[in-house]
Amino acid sequence: MVEIVIPNEYLWMVIVGFIVAFVLAFGLGANDVANSFGTSVGSGVLTLRTACILATIFETLGAVLIGYRVSDTIRKGIIDVELYRNQTELLMVGQVSALTGSCVWLIAATVLRLPVSGTHSIVGATIGFALVAKGASGVNWARLGLIIGSWFISPITSGAVSTGLFFVVKYFILTKENQLEIGLRFLPIFYGVTLVINLFSVFYEGSNLLGFDRIPLWGVFILSFGMGIICCLLVRFLMVPWMRRKIQKEVLYEGPGDTKSEDSKVKYTFQKSVPNSKRNSLTDGIDPKMLSLPEKITEVAHELELQEKENMEKIQNGSFDSTRNENGLNLNVNFSNGDISPQKKGGVSPGAGPLELTPRKTLEVESKEVSPNVSCPPSGYATPLSTKPLLDNSKDSADLESQSSDKGRNFITDRPETGRLFSFLQILTAIFGSFAHGGNDVSNAIGPLVGLWVIATTGDVGQKAQTPIWILLYGGVGISVGLWIMGRRVIKTIGEDLTKVTPSSGFCIEIGSALTVLIASNIGIPISTTHCKVGSIVFVGRFRSKENVDWLLFRNIIIAWVVTLPISGGIAAAMMAGLRLTVPH
Repeated sequence: MVEIVIPNEYLWMVIVGFIVAFVLAFGLGANDVANSFGTSVGSGVLTLRTACILATIFETLGAVLIGYRVSDTIRKGIIDVELYRNQTELLMVGQVSALTGSCVWLIAATVLRLPVSGTHSIVGATIGFALVAKGASGVNWARLGLIIGSWFISPITSGAVSTGLFFVVKYFILTKENQLEIGLRFLPIFYGVTLVINLFSVFYEGSNLLGFDRIPLWGVFILSFGMGIICCLLVRFLMVPWMRRKIQKEVLYEGPGDTKSEDSKVKYTFQKSVPNSKRNSLTDGIDPKMLSLPEKITEVAHELELQEKENMEKIQNGSFDSTRNENGLNLNVNFSNGDISPQKKGGVSPGAGPLELTPRKTLEVESKEVSPNVSCPPSGYATPLSTKPLLDNSKDSADLESQSSDKGRNFITDRPETGRLFSFLQILTAIFGSFAHGGNDVSNAIGPLVGLWVIATTGDVGQKAQTPIWILLYGGVGISVGLWIMGRRVIKTIGEDLTKVTPSSGFCIEIGSALTVLIASNIGIPISTTHCKVGSIVFVGRFRSKENVDWLLFRNIIIAWVVTLPISGGIAAAMMAGLRLTVPH
């Protein structure tokens, strides 16, 4: 039985602290958990309900297994607690003020759909109360400088790691003809490496409450790499064959909807070149130069799942700009069965009716003058088309993203079998990210609460005691409740609005940002998971296409980051100025 040693007149601080800490954890769940599962929901890999279930499990596990490290930094590193040696009640009031300041700003940011940093918020609030209580001498400025530096370094580092990984994925998988088989070869490696990193973070200098601190370094390596190798073998001999059959059945041989219907199968994209000299009949005797026909038309048969529902609706509603070449000739594309051939309407001449190219059940017809690059159902009439040039036909389809038009982000997509393959991987990395987030960010909610609890039970401001595991669990539950109730608001911003995320890019974004966060958590630096995830999203999104990032939204997020520290600090300072009147000097 735990004994409370502080006077009863100060017990209210502990009670209020627990209440506010839960609300703060609620705010973290509503805002920060989008960092873990936003991209998975945005890419369509997980439903919001499934994401919430997985987040509830792994956020809590991360909080319990590795959350104590950063909790120690938050409650011991920012302020010099020795200054409160003879004023423990003043420190308790300060902790309540810090929790309140951070809580108010996080809830407000969530309502505004802005992904802000919980780490920024709690550090700013801690500084706010310390400045009121003890002035500039109450803040550990050197430690604060290290943390602030990590705020700038973390998005760049995370973005660089994610972009580098995406470059490897693109070069070795996305640009290859047989993407499915190549991806399946990489699958055991991806799973094994992810598991090794996760297990190493848990066992290395692990919680003494769970006995992990007694495992020697060599034992940590054996456990981590041994289980990683076992995972690789299981994935290689059990999961890979199953996934190959599943993907081939669902994607390569069946389309969406009624999988038994041939109408659900659609063919698309480029490979076989048709030289100009072999297709002059397209112009029906008209000079090709006058029509400014493309250098070549490319086509291939590959069955595609109709994933771009939004794009199809745009085409059907006529939301694209009409296309007219330099001679005034309208070019439309009719998507139906048959060979590529011209169809004259009222005679084909400059400024006259449209020339209709009728590809064989083709989804994409692209040229230097005309850039439809659209997804639509078979027999759908795709008109009008985008006016901006899109591609050099000699490039692989994976390289087309960098040539996208202003609406290019709508056309960034993975091939169906590749998307399905990375969907499995993205689920794993989302869990990885959720675990890392729970370990890093639970400290933002329970760091000051642990300070309150240690003072209440020991009467000592030194706070040498280990973070109680039940308080870590308390914070994890609060995070999960916030996610279920309000999490969808910021998940939409992270996963859909900021950039177009596909399963392949989502995998790279998640594993890069989670790796950065886990390394920092083990070192004990409370970096911002928000900064890491947004940095990865923007870096990878920009790598795919400069139009793939909503720069206006990104600007608003940056502004929210900048004002987080002063706003939360100001609220905490105001709370401290009022509450300190209840404490004798």
